Order: sequence, then C-alpha cells, then structure tokens
Amino acid sequence: MINTIVVKNNQCIPLPEIPVLAYHDFLEWNTTRVKDINFHCVSYFGWKRKGRIRLFCCMADDAEGTIAISSAEVPGDRGQSLPSFTARHFSFHCFERDLHEKLGINYSDHPWLKPLRYPVDRADQHSTIENYPFFSMESEELHEVGVGPVHAGIIEPGHFRFICNGEQILHLEIQLGYQHRGIEQLFISQNDLLKRNLLAESIAGDSVIGHTVAFANAWESLCGFQAGDDIQVARTVASELERIAIHTGDLSALCTDVAYQLGSSVFGRLRTPVINTFQVWCGNRLAKGLIRAGKNQYPLTGNIKNALIRLFDEFEPDFNEMYKRTKTLPSVLARMERTGILTTEQAVETGAVGMAARSAGLIRDIRWTHPCMMYASLPHQPVVKHHGDVYSRMQIRRAEVNQSIRYIRDLLDRLPETNLHNPPLSRPKADVMAISLTEGWRGEICHCAITDHNGELALYNIKDPSMHNWMALALAVRHNDISDFPICNKSFNLSYCGHDL
Repeated sequence: MINTIVVKNNQCIPLPEIPVLAYHDFLEWNTTRVKDINFHCVSYFGWKRKGRIRLFCCMADDAEGTIAISSAEVPGDRGQSLPSFTARHFSFHCFERDLHEKLGINYSDHPWLKPLRYPVDRADQHSTIENYPFFSMESEELHEVGVGPVHAGIIEPGHFRFICNGEQILHLEIQLGYQHRGIEQLFISQNDLLKRNLLAESIAGDSVIGHTVAFANAWESLCGFQAGDDIQVARTVASELERIAIHTGDLSALCTDVAYQLGSSVFGRLRTPVINTFQVWCGNRLAKGLIRAGKNQYPLTGNIKNALIRLFDEFEPDFNEMYKRTKTLPSVLARMERTGILTTEQAVETGAVGMAARSAGLIRDIRWTHPCMMYASLPHQPVVKHHGDVYSRMQIRRAEVNQSIRYIRDLLDRLPETNLHNPPLSRPKADVMAISLTEGWRGEICHCAITDHNGELALYNIKDPSMHNWMALALAVRHNDISDFPICNKSFNLSYCGHDL
C-alpha cells in the first residue's frame, strides 16, 4: 500500500497522485514518522468541498530533503469526533486547533482544543475572543498578571496571561486572534497576480521577502515556470539582506531590554543603512515591490552590487566590535545566560523551527535540509547552539549576520547576466498542488496552493514559523521571573499578524 507521495521543495504534483488513506491509516503513518527527529510536519490543513473535508499532511524528511504528502477524507458535518494527532505528538496541536476552528472538525482526545485565531469564517460563530477559556490554578499563593491585548508603542495586539508565584512565572498562556484579515481567502478571491503578490508582501510586515519568495516559488511551480539564475540570485541576496536587517534590529532591542544603551543605539543605527539599501534597490525600505513571480522586477545591477559592497565594508567592523563589547559585559550576560531556556525535548515536542529550534540543538533550517534558489551552491551550515537560552538566540543572530554577509559577497562575485526576456507566466495547471518552503529570518515558512479543474486557485494555505514557536515561548518562560519576560519574548521575536493571518 502506498501511503504517501514523496516530492521535493517547490515541486508541483497532480492531485489524483496524492494517496487518499483511511483516517486511521493517515493518523498512524504521520504520527509514527514524526517520532523520528528527522521528520517534522511543515503543514497540515483541510479543504472542504461537496460536503466532505479532505485533509492534507505534509511531512518533511530533513535527512533526505524530501516532503511526504498524504491525505484522508472525513465527513464535513460536526457530528463526528476523530482521534487526534496531537494526543500522540503535541507538535500537531496548532494544526488541529486550526482545523477544529475553521472547518468544525471535532477531536475526541485533543489535550488543548482551544481557539487558535478566531477567523471571521470560523465554524462556530458563538466562539468569541471575549470568552477564551484560559487555564487557571486555584491557590491563595498564586496571582494572575494580564498583559495586552493593547500594548505601548506600535506593537500588534496579543494577550499574555501569566500565573505567578510571587515574581516567578509558573504558567503563561498566549491568546491571539485579534486580527481578522482573512488573507488566505483573499488569495483566492483576488484573481490577479499583482494583487496576490501584494498580499504575500502583507502577510507579516517584517518578513516581506520570506513570504513573497515563498509565494513566487509556489506560483511559478503551479505555472511550470523555471526561474533563471538572475532571479534566483536576486531572491537569495534579498533573503539574506532581510535576515541581516532584522537580526541587527533584534540585537538592538535585546540590549534595550537589559538597559544597555550603547548596544541599543549602535545596533539600531547599524540596521538603518541595511534597510536603506533596500530603498536604493527597489524604492522601499521593507523591500516591498522587489520580488515578483515570473520576473526580476529590480535586477541586481552593478550599482546595487557596489552599494552592497560599500554597506558591508562599513557595517561589518562596527557590528562585530559592538557585539564583542556586548558579550563581555557581566551585567548583560547575567540577564541573558540561563534565561528563557527551551530544552531540546521541548523544541521537538512543540515542533519548533528556526532560531528557536537551533538554539536548543535541533537542526531545522530549510536552507540546509530543503535548499532552493542559490542555497544549494552555497556552503551553508546551520548555526546551532545547545543551551536554548536568550544568550544562545543572541549568539545565533550574530553568527547568522556574518554568515549572510559572506553569502551575499560570494553571490555578488559571480553575478549572472540579467535576462530581460523571460517568457510570460502561463496559467496555472489544473488539479495540482504546489508546496514551497523557504527559511525566513524567523524560521520555516510554508505556502501550499491547490488549483481546481479549471486551473483557478481553489485553496491557499500559509504557515508562518510563529505558528510553531508561540508555544515554545510559553514553555521557555516557565520558572523565570516575570521581569525577564520582555527579553525572553524579544529573543524569540514572533509575529502576531503572521499567526493571525
């Protein structure tokens, strides 16, 4: 019996070739695979049509660089309860909570079946954010602290409910779902490629390149378009430049949270010329407009190449000197070392990705396991730490900034000629599915697209790395003082809008 179809990253496959299993076999196969540390679920979603729901589970094999896709069909009514994946491995909790909320699928043994993001089109309209079922503990010695959903400054809405014993955090529950953009449905209703590109840029404002590259790769797969080296180099350079910008800004914010003003000022100042280079390249400091499916919207010209080289010649020595000063200060290290620890076991259990996983010794990096664009030609080695604390996540940021600069310099040294005559994109193929994985600065991004028998987009599914990592943050802050929560939170730097969609 064939349980799955095995594909590579950015591969397009006919829907009829995806096996449809009995639900028990579907559950058994996928939950057995994820017990192997080389496997993890990159996406698990449902498609409702003709009164039934077809479930798709995409399981990445990080050792082989492949993705195993399987499916099952279940009734579309709410009268039946299914055994849950989550009861066998907790990393599925967010996917099944989304399926329950969006499509009304019930589970008989899910340990944490709570609303995930309160979408406008949720199956149960009586489920409201005002009635979120927070976990509670009864004791005269404990107290609760609520933070948000409205925060100071420009931070987006999210509620954090702490249960504390004195200053020590015993439990944190993070409640999101205040934004109702319905962005996945907009991909289907906006039947225009430019509008869909703009939607991809708006999934998460700090991951414009990461999400737009995922969309462009997925769309080109649907259309059978093979991007040339000039497009791939530009996308790879942009991805690494976005990583440099955000990591540098995060180092500034970490210094701010421990009251190290020099580090806050210098790292903040260093971020500015990086995003200003995006402004020179494409006219927008957040890189909006830079990535377009099927073409090189803003080629990497000699002028842009020279601007990047000047940027790094000035940036690198100041960045490394400031980091060296920061890491030698006892007052900084005292706040970061052994604070906000995520263990390897917790990283595996929550399905953590990106920096959060790599800080805990778990190698999750799409650039290494499922490379696309120019990463296969780069000698990429993931930066991995093993203590899982704030300082580990700070060290990863510093190492990845220097690594990204080396990669960009390497690509600039072998810059290909720009192809000004790319053929126009054809219509997407009919009855196919495409899956695209990219490694954003925060971690693994996954976009899945399905077309109907007319070649029209019928389903678009988005997974931001934050979907995995919010639970990892909640576990990492346990037994820390509540005053350390800001620095723990910033060391993960997760996205509200990337989660809420």
